[in-house]
Amino acid sequence: MASVIKDLSKLCIHTMTTRPWTIEECIMNYSGAGIHGITIWRNVLENKNLKTVKELLDDFAMNVVSLCRGGFFPSVSAVKRQSALDDNLLAIEQAVAIGAPLIVLVCGSDREQSLEKSRDQILESIFRILPVAENAGIRLAIEPLHPMYAADRSALNTIKQANDMADHINSSYVGVAVDVYHLWWDPDLKDEIKRCAINDHLFAFHVCDWKVPTLDFLNDRGLMGEGCINIPEIRSWVENDGFKGYNEVEIFSNIHWAEDQFKYIERIKQAYLTKT
Repeated sequence: MASVIKDLSKLCIHTMTTRPWTIEECIMNYSGAGIHGITIWRNVLENKNLKTVKELLDDFAMNVVSLCRGGFFPSVSAVKRQSALDDNLLAIEQAVAIGAPLIVLVCGSDREQSLEKSRDQILESIFRILPVAENAGIRLAIEPLHPMYAADRSALNTIKQANDMADHINSSYVGVAVDVYHLWWDPDLKDEIKRCAINDHLFAFHVCDWKVPTLDFLNDRGLMGEGCINIPEIRSWVENDGFKGYNEVEIFSNIHWAEDQFKYIERIKQAYLTKT
């Protein structure tokens, strides 16, 4: 059994969870709610002075857990593959500028080619950006996505596939992000989490819930406790295997984005303390 969460010290919120807020509002309002872990999505950094953002993060004692997202490497087009590499190199620069130690990789897929070809391109691309990431001190977390996204968002769909790739790359700067929304169904999840931890590849842990029925496969995630995922059990696996990082709340939800975001943050806190 997972231990009871007693405080908010390991709670991290993804800025996409409160999508209506700007980066400034996220920083100030998370801090005001007693939450000091933040994963920053790159969309909120567009047209922003990153030095100013970093100063605001420091002023409000925010700990940047990760930058989201890099990846989207595969394509039948060499031009698009190069563009993806350039964008990931930019993400590394952004991570350094805002003090993010980690970039989450949503690795991508191209329906015009085989999944195997896309996986080969993902591997090659990570190898190509890795020296820059290592030199900058930025770790890269491969995030396997649910199979429903195999055609367009990620050709990596099981934690075993992510582990295999991280093991093949064999760098302390490349690991795995475990997201319960994408992996709760995986019959090998417990064993692969252990394998991930043994190899020092367990870099991140994301939580939300799978609603039944779900209204939208992308934008209808639930608060912890609103769906069918046994989040406390999965959290116990990652913690028993030595993970001491943040529990990152990452919710895409048209329903929750339409709510009063201040009330929503309080609901997140309550669900975190009682259902995570």
